[in-house]
Amino acid sequence: MFRVTLTTLIFIYLAVFLNSVFFVWIMWNWKRARQSRRALRYRLRCALCAFEFEDTTTTLLPRCPRCGSLNERFRPSSL
Repeated sequence: MFRVTLTTLIFIYLAVFLNSVFFVWIMWNWKRARQSRRALRYRLRCALCAFEFEDTTTTLLPRCPRCGSLNERFRPSSL
């Protein structure tokens, strides 16, 4: 048998609880970031009129539905 004082038992309980909460928070944050990256995968912004649109085709230069100009595909930067 191990002798464990009450303060040590409380410390162990709090350490396990806080580590569990931290792990759940990290996983939730990772999942949320992954979902936002997936949502922005096909979003493009027209270089001429700044209209944002989604294009799921694989064309190299998609056309803007508003002004008709050709746009390059590049990853949108998030602030």
